[in-house]
Amino acid sequence: QETRSNEESTDESEEDESEEEPKLKYERLSNGVTEILQKDAASCMTVHEKFLALGTHYGKVYLLDVQGNITQKFDVSPVKINQISLDESGEHMGVCSEDGKVQVFGLYSAEEFHETFDCPIKIVAVHPHFVRSHFKQFVTGGKKLLLYERGWMNRWKPTVLHEGEGNIRNVKWRGHLIAWANNMGVKILDMISKQRITNVPRDDISLRPDMYPCSLCWKDNLTLIIGWGNSVKICSVKERHASEIRDLPNRYVEIVFQFDTEFYISGLAPLCDQLVVLSYVKEISEKTEVECCARPRLDIVQPLPESCEEISSDALTVRGFQENECRDYHLEYSEGESLFYIISPRDVVVAKERDQDDHIDWLLEKKKYEEALMAAEISQKTIKKHKILDIGLAYINHLVEKGEYDLAARKCQKILGKNTELWEFEVYKFKEIGQLKAISRYLPRRDPVLKPLIYEMVLHEFLESDYEGFATLIKEWPGDLYNNTIIVQAVVDHLKKDPQNRTLLRTLAELYTYDQRYGRALEIYLTLRHKDVFQLIHKHNLFSSIRDKIVLLMDFDSEKAVDMLLDNEDKISIDRVVEELENRPELQHVYLHKLFKRDHHKGQRYHEKQISLYAEYDRPNLLPFLRDSTHCPLEKALEICQQRNFVEETVYLLSRMGNSRSALKMIMEELQDVDKAIEFAKEQDDGELWEDLILYSIDKPPFITGLLNNIGTHVDPILLIHRIKEGMEIPNLRDSLVKILQDYNLQILLREGCKKILVADSLSLLKKMHRTQMKGVLVDEENICESCLSPILPSDASKSFNVVVFHCRHMFHKECLPVSNTVSSVQFCNICSAKHRGPGSAILEMKK
Repeated sequence: QETRSNEESTDESEEDESEEEPKLKYERLSNGVTEILQKDAASCMTVHEKFLALGTHYGKVYLLDVQGNITQKFDVSPVKINQISLDESGEHMGVCSEDGKVQVFGLYSAEEFHETFDCPIKIVAVHPHFVRSHFKQFVTGGKKLLLYERGWMNRWKPTVLHEGEGNIRNVKWRGHLIAWANNMGVKILDMISKQRITNVPRDDISLRPDMYPCSLCWKDNLTLIIGWGNSVKICSVKERHASEIRDLPNRYVEIVFQFDTEFYISGLAPLCDQLVVLSYVKEISEKTEVECCARPRLDIVQPLPESCEEISSDALTVRGFQENECRDYHLEYSEGESLFYIISPRDVVVAKERDQDDHIDWLLEKKKYEEALMAAEISQKTIKKHKILDIGLAYINHLVEKGEYDLAARKCQKILGKNTELWEFEVYKFKEIGQLKAISRYLPRRDPVLKPLIYEMVLHEFLESDYEGFATLIKEWPGDLYNNTIIVQAVVDHLKKDPQNRTLLRTLAELYTYDQRYGRALEIYLTLRHKDVFQLIHKHNLFSSIRDKIVLLMDFDSEKAVDMLLDNEDKISIDRVVEELENRPELQHVYLHKLFKRDHHKGQRYHEKQISLYAEYDRPNLLPFLRDSTHCPLEKALEICQQRNFVEETVYLLSRMGNSRSALKMIMEELQDVDKAIEFAKEQDDGELWEDLILYSIDKPPFITGLLNNIGTHVDPILLIHRIKEGMEIPNLRDSLVKILQDYNLQILLREGCKKILVADSLSLLKKMHRTQMKGVLVDEENICESCLSPILPSDASKSFNVVVFHCRHMFHKECLPVSNTVSSVQFCNICSAKHRGPGSAILEMKK
């Protein structure tokens, strides 16, 4: 009893300790099976989708449900049951036993066949469709294979299908094909043609066939799997081509896969395109160094043409495995549910494919919580054993135990979701381990919102040890999450100890902002010169509070301050800003300059003031200001520029005031820049100015060179060349003269090109006019004579008539036209000539 108890407590399979997940899970078939095997031993079993049939060594047959409960019992024989066969409907069963008895009977009818042979009967197989009247057939046999068919008067007629090769060891019937194994090999019979279509000999004839029996399994109606010894063959039944039949069977068998296994085969079953193999294992005992029986193995292999790939392998701890032989194990399977039954004398173990719950169990056992959580989320509609929340909480606890607090806190967002109770529980748990900071970044801020106490607790934690972290949370968290008054008082208390702490001051300003005490917040921001001061002013319309703080704002960030002031002129006027900046002219200039860039007319009353400001602080922009401004006094500007010796600005002002000669003279004398002088003369486009420029340059060879290079398109170069003194050396004179000639040639070419284009266009238009005038003109009954206003065509078409049509579309009867006084034969339309629209077109005369 103690031994049995220990065996039952042993795991059904010993899984590999590696990271590879097993493919199958195992459990013992208990309930009624346990009771049976305590007093008897299992010898065979067959599986139907609705129930199980178990045969024992004491000649009993039990019908069981899938949980192993006994539903029916048959006393068939006093000795071992060798095989049980069921038809597809599960309504008829065939049984054979060691004492030669064969029974085929209906489970739900009185139909029954009994026969006793003079030798042990090892096999029986009823027709898969035995329930139908014309398929009342079954095969059985000991030393020969017999087919029984029910014929006339319900009599059973036996037919010998095969004999002479030893005992029949196994048989499987599928569709119209019967496969059986004897001492020599495996045969297949086609029941349609009643011909044997193949013989597959066994490989290892040294093994006793009664100790190492053949395992047969039909994968489908045309695929047979054979396992014998340690050899596996997968055979495919194929149709023979008509041209090859002759005296041969219509079908033949081809071995598509063949490979050897490490151990002896006790059973086979298909699993999709893979194979489940039950193996009998022997090993050398470490203690006695004697070969003994080891635990059987259940392997899943992937067949290859000449080998196989092992997918998984499990050693099964079945009861009494130390005493079992290869023939004592059997493997049966249920096609619909992928259930595999491992039968041994003292145990029945069920193997089934692992589902998502099993997969998650394995992941949790291996502490792969992330993958387990992902698998549960993907299969949340199909899993029954696990809940996503439970897995998630276990994951968080695991991370906390490992010390990965940040990752654990981050996972809380996804796992806890909107469950406020769980959130608060986790926060207190993090507080207990001193890791409130880790979870602070991930606390929910809306939908859901936790109790204010939770957020205040976190803020106090940061305020005691991390001012920067405290400031970050105040900035990120909405102000309604916590009691603002409590936090403000806590910050004020800390500032008493460290009144110059910029982080705390900045944070206090933000808290005042949340509390709508904007005046206090603005004072702190200005004291700190903080960039958020502008945002605060804009957001809360604090312009009335900054009227006397404009200089402070400008000192802090003049660009932003000016932009803000200009954008809000209606709240702080230009005059007020200029007045506030009176003692800071450099800032006044920045403000007025940006005002001028936005609108040249808004600050016109300050343009005179701006001249001095530009001259003092921003000379590069003085000339653009003078050019764009229409309100600055030119005399004042000229006075300032002359005092400061600003030549370019003075030149511009002189030219704008009409004193171009003085401006040109200043360019020539002060700047001595002939290019600028020429550019100035081009802008003014004044002949006298060109004359002055030539006179001034005539005794300066470099200036003459510049003029020769640029004067050609504005002034006749001859005027300059004639005035050059003989013998004067002029740099690059030849190149300048060549350039003048090239420019002249270019002008000639351009004129000729334009002339050709004009002539071509004129000719094209003339041809177009000629084609237009040559076109016909439609004359019908609706047209009238422009002179007599009667229809142009006579009512009697048989009479002759003359009509004159001009190209301007005016029409006349010929007799209505006045006689031309001109000598020319060309006649013109009187109407068009009277309107001075030019000469009429040539006449089209119609006669009939």
